[in-house]
Amino acid sequence: MKLKDLIKDLRPLNIKGDVDREITGVNIDSRRIENGQLFVAMKGTQVDGHRFIEKAIGLGAKAILLEDMPEQLAEDVTYIQVASTEDGVGKVATAFYGYPSKRLKLVGVTGTNGKTTIATLLYNMFRAFGHKAGLLSTVCNYIEDEPVAASHTTPDPIELNALLARMVEAGCEYAFMECSSHAIHQKRIGGLQFAGGIFTNLTRDHMDYHKTFENYRDAKKMFFDGLPKSAFAIINADDKNGNVMVQNCKATVKTYSTQRAADFKARLLECHFEGMYLEVDGREVGVQFIGKFNVSNLLAVYGAAIMLGKKAEDILLIMSSLKSVNGRLDPISSPDGWTAVVDYAHTPDALANVLNAIHEVLNGKGKVITVCGAGGNRDKGKRPLMAQEAVKQSDKVIITSDNPRFEEPQAIINDMLEGLNSQQKKKVISIVDRREAIRTAAMMAEKGDVILIAGKGHEDYQEIQGVKHHFDDHEVVKEIIEH
Repeated sequence: MKLKDLIKDLRPLNIKGDVDREITGVNIDSRRIENGQLFVAMKGTQVDGHRFIEKAIGLGAKAILLEDMPEQLAEDVTYIQVASTEDGVGKVATAFYGYPSKRLKLVGVTGTNGKTTIATLLYNMFRAFGHKAGLLSTVCNYIEDEPVAASHTTPDPIELNALLARMVEAGCEYAFMECSSHAIHQKRIGGLQFAGGIFTNLTRDHMDYHKTFENYRDAKKMFFDGLPKSAFAIINADDKNGNVMVQNCKATVKTYSTQRAADFKARLLECHFEGMYLEVDGREVGVQFIGKFNVSNLLAVYGAAIMLGKKAEDILLIMSSLKSVNGRLDPISSPDGWTAVVDYAHTPDALANVLNAIHEVLNGKGKVITVCGAGGNRDKGKRPLMAQEAVKQSDKVIITSDNPRFEEPQAIINDMLEGLNSQQKKKVISIVDRREAIRTAAMMAEKGDVILIAGKGHEDYQEIQGVKHHFDDHEVVKEIIEH
């Protein structure tokens, strides 16, 4: 592709060199540069890519997108100076891959909780409708039924556009993606054209990165600010931040709610561990999910499908056959009559929602034993809040390791315990070893009880001192049951 075509959506401050040259690829990693590529010098949170311009040129880069023009310019290399490479990288990436988001209907899902569930269910639903579709999520990316491992909730702009281009090539008509606050703030979704956006809810998360709740909220809002007039925006009317999201939104705004008047409305009629009966816009439907928060998630899916042109009765028919996403309220029954529930809940609000869902099913019959922890090198402020939420709705709590990363597991546990008073601590024990914590919960459980194992869900590893060790909560529970 000609460099002049690659940069046509940018507003360069300065250009040095030939823009009529052929470019073979776009890269932000100087170590992976190949001959003829454009290297984008990103000023990242950890490292400034400008330091690696010479290395990139040495490996064959023929053009450099940068913010700071060097004093010495290499021969036969074109330099394009812009105000922000963070803002520019998405635009050059989407241009290089032929504007893939314009060639399918791309729907983004953002919010603190529910992103994975909603995006995955929409992907599964539209495939059930007979459409080819792609998925970009925390658990895994899919191009039709081909899995592509996910390293981040939202990939970098180059990887993202490459995946979308592969979806277009595979004949996908739709793509559904999670849009994390990091990705929105870092403009990883820059240059993409969305057919629609969904807002789930907003509670405390990622304060280690955003510093304040307002910054976190405003990062999410940026996504809706950028939606075109041709798109739709569906917001959760039960969250007070919903209206904030669409204050400056040009898209068609629709609301969903389980509590008040809205464009899409649902209520819970009946709940069991096997599923729920709902009333959605006046029609009854049985679904294979539990929990009021999943009523909201399913309602968001329903609303998006309506906005994408599907009929209500057809949507509900497919909805009744959809299954829960891996690691989200996964029940495992023991021969002794107790049930373990594995869930990804790793924020105070998500933990409260899952415990609420369990109590809705138990209805006062049986105890709840919660096994949970908190991630290392992440927002420390939510650790005591996690412990408080666990204690509020559990008969016994075992605080253990999650992904300690580079922190000492006991130090994380101590941070969680600091949120509890002496009375609350009486129903809490701490066991650093996660396997032993789950085993202990199983020994405590009696017929009719539920063990909630929270925090890791779909993850099949535990990250300790930078090393990922195989660890799957599902496998551990099943081994304990077998032995």
